[in-house]
Amino acid sequence: MKHAAQIRIPATYMRGGTSKGVFFRLEDLPQAAQVPGKARDQLFLRVIGSPDPYGKHTDGMGGATSSTSKCVILSRSEQPGHDVDYLYGQVSIDSAFVDWSGNCGNLSTAAGAFAIHAGLMDLARVPENGICTVRIWQANIGKTIIAHVPVTNGAVEETGDFELDGVTFPAAEIQLEFMDPSDGEGAMFPTGNRVDDLTVPGVGTLQVTMITAGIPTIFVNAVDIGYTGTELQDAINSKPDALAMFENIRAYGAVKMGLINDISEAARRQHTPKVAFVGPAQDYTASSGKSVSANEVDLVVRALSMGKMHHAMMGTAAVAIGTAASIPGTLVHQAAGGGERSQVTFGHPSGTLRVGAEVAEVDGDWVATKAIMSRSARILMEGWVRVPGDSFTG
Repeated sequence: MKHAAQIRIPATYMRGGTSKGVFFRLEDLPQAAQVPGKARDQLFLRVIGSPDPYGKHTDGMGGATSSTSKCVILSRSEQPGHDVDYLYGQVSIDSAFVDWSGNCGNLSTAAGAFAIHAGLMDLARVPENGICTVRIWQANIGKTIIAHVPVTNGAVEETGDFELDGVTFPAAEIQLEFMDPSDGEGAMFPTGNRVDDLTVPGVGTLQVTMITAGIPTIFVNAVDIGYTGTELQDAINSKPDALAMFENIRAYGAVKMGLINDISEAARRQHTPKVAFVGPAQDYTASSGKSVSANEVDLVVRALSMGKMHHAMMGTAAVAIGTAASIPGTLVHQAAGGGERSQVTFGHPSGTLRVGAEVAEVDGDWVATKAIMSRSARILMEGWVRVPGDSFTG
């Protein structure tokens, strides 16, 4: 045979929250891809169909958006007190790059369900009927996530009446707890400030809140960059100048947060930090045509992921929003109207989302002990994914 034949790898295609990804058990990956490195990255690029200069992912499992260009690896946990280790790769659409720098909060939901589906859980911990508590070690950031997954007749319950804006059909509710959600070993506010001045060439000096809860995120006031916070995707994603502005904010903010040393490094760290802009509660029409009233939400938020505005809200960014909203003085807290709060409901392009956070000030520093939200997950397809046998190397 002139060319290498395709090989098949056991895989499961799942939706988790408002994202989709290809899930693998570590033990099912080809030997060369069972360890971090070039072979694993090449494999995942080929599975998703990247890099794709056409931006369609026609020859892969990806969906050509930041929400659908994802791969996940699960294995039995090596961490005491945990059931599974969960590793997440954000696959670039237009470049040969897999970003391992952060978590996907939406797919954390599917990780809990997949742990049961894939037989990675101790059977003694899976009830015949009830709620299975899956203790997940998020290996990208070294944090614990607890997923409360409904089980019926010993199997994950996937259907239900829980509705999630940004997802077309209802499903069973899975509650997630993000424990000690600050993403990293340093302070939740890397600069020590809840609000900083960030100078961005071509944009000016902006007030920003930079926080590491959930995922490193840079918040800016919508009005300061010419927006309201009620924009839908096309208002941003169809405008190259707007996308370039947000990428500059992200790059200069990443330097100030200590995530990179120079803005030139931002292109190789596409997944983090995120950029989001906030505004006060106001009426708007969501992308589905649904009317969102100002009295339904505490504030409005729009966020960018992998260079484009997200169609709903990343789960990790929702953790950042909920945490920042609970801490006095942040831009998110100000946009939400101030006051004491342990949860916040915000408006995003697809509708609304509620997230809770437990925070405290300890010796002058703010810490978050937990963030809580509900999502849903289900299997879309399972079997094998196929790739050419010479598409990755050891």
